[in-house]
Amino acid sequence: MPALRVVLISCVLAAAFPAGTVDAAPAKAAPAAASDAASRVLKPLREARRIVVLGDSITYGGGWVATLACWMETAGIEGMVINMGLSSETVSGLSEAGHAGGRFPRPDLHERLDRVLRVSRPDVVLACYGMNCGIYQPFDAERFRTFQKGIDRLHEAVTATGATIVHLTPPIYDQRPDKAGPARDTDYDAVLAHYSAWLLSKRADGWLVIDVHGPMKAACEQARASDPTAIFCPDTVHPNAAGHWVITRAVLDGLGVPADWTEEQADPLRPLVTERLNLLRDAYLSAAGHQRPGIRQGPPLDEALSAANRLTDCIRQDRQQTAD
Repeated sequence: MPALRVVLISCVLAAAFPAGTVDAAPAKAAPAAASDAASRVLKPLREARRIVVLGDSITYGGGWVATLACWMETAGIEGMVINMGLSSETVSGLSEAGHAGGRFPRPDLHERLDRVLRVSRPDVVLACYGMNCGIYQPFDAERFRTFQKGIDRLHEAVTATGATIVHLTPPIYDQRPDKAGPARDTDYDAVLAHYSAWLLSKRADGWLVIDVHGPMKAACEQARASDPTAIFCPDTVHPNAAGHWVITRAVLDGLGVPADWTEEQADPLRPLVTERLNLLRDAYLSAAGHQRPGIRQGPPLDEALSAANRLTDCIRQDRQQTAD
């Protein structure tokens, strides 16, 4: 049976909104509904040969992706994970004036999306957009529409290839009294909450969505209740190790993975899994091409794939020896 083609993109499985609602607090799904949604993602993930991850610098950095790939190894999911996240990228096509000191505008996913899909031939894609898409400005209806249109285009492009698409809501904007970040005095996390609520509402149209924003917000509030100095994103945007783990755990929850799977179980696999991810990321980004300066050039795909296969053999041999 051919592998089901799936794309997980900025998604939320655990909650749903009535169509058109974008400002309500997420509601928890009934257990049966959540279980059904998780199985709709997990089955094709298990059958996938190639799992592509799309997103901005939070994805490009790879922390949450690496832990997720480690879980896949422990779960016997053998699809090749290809991180094709790109720093600074948006799905909205917007860029604030003077971005990167005026050196370059934010790259637009749609400039490269056709090439990404053609080069990577994904069976499953996870993509997480939204953080950059409001360009760190107050909520604006027109900017919101560009985000919606960009996500719709992404959804249509992926489904046109025969893939299933799953969306992840964006992580939190971790603004604090002593750290305003690029949004300055704007409550930018409220903007991301709007974007997340809309993504969640698309479940009514049959979309698969895993909520990252809601669980990450709750985890941050819980952490600060006991330690007011707790931080998930030191610069307000990019998560630290704790923040990346919360993202991974939200995705695992969306897949129905029991809560007793912890990040410590990833630690023995992480060095080689991360090496493999970075190797494939650089090679596939270079092969597909993009407009973001400063991204490391990767090796030719055939060389990268051969090296990745050798790393995979080492990872699975080590895992088997540990199991024995």
